[in-house]
Amino acid sequence: MQASLLRKEVLPFLLLFGALIAGTVIVDALLHRLDLVWVGRYLGIPGTLLILLSFFYSMRKRKLISAGSPRVLLRLHETFTWIGALMILVHAGVHVYAILPWLALAAMMVNIISGMTGKVLLDRSRRFLAEKRAGYSAQGLAADEIERRLFWDATAFDLMKRWRAFHLPITLAFAVLGLTHIVTIFLFWQWS
Repeated sequence: MQASLLRKEVLPFLLLFGALIAGTVIVDALLHRLDLVWVGRYLGIPGTLLILLSFFYSMRKRKLISAGSPRVLLRLHETFTWIGALMILVHAGVHVYAILPWLALAAMMVNIISGMTGKVLLDRSRRFLAEKRAGYSAQGLAADEIERRLFWDATAFDLMKRWRAFHLPITLAFAVLGLTHIVTIFLFWQWS
């Protein structure tokens, strides 16, 4: 069971996060190799836009908009956030000499890890509960007995669904730091 858990849950998480870091290193190395380091300076803009687009999922989830399939929007949220984070990481690879961009970057990384962890834990909890329910049903237990036996597991699952209560403040911290970074760029931009 542990090898299966490692293979099914931990390894994909580590591979996805590792791919983000490896992709960043590769893109940054290519930009340096092709003498296009200046491109990295501007990748923060499309990266930020992709992350902002990913919030359509959150808006749909909270019923602020009604357009779009939640399942499709979730996939877009995950994809846009990953690609946007890659662009921002490459952007951050351009020599940064201030603390604010590094704080925003750290908040983004914690946010990404929080989101990926929540997704993995919630998916695993959902599957665990469904498997237990199916097992009890296969034993021929009545529906009320199944619910009674699953009470604590279902309660734990409901708590797992609340991981967003932790993810949201982290997202807010990232948004505030990122926005502050953007505003300071415009304030100190050498416009002439």
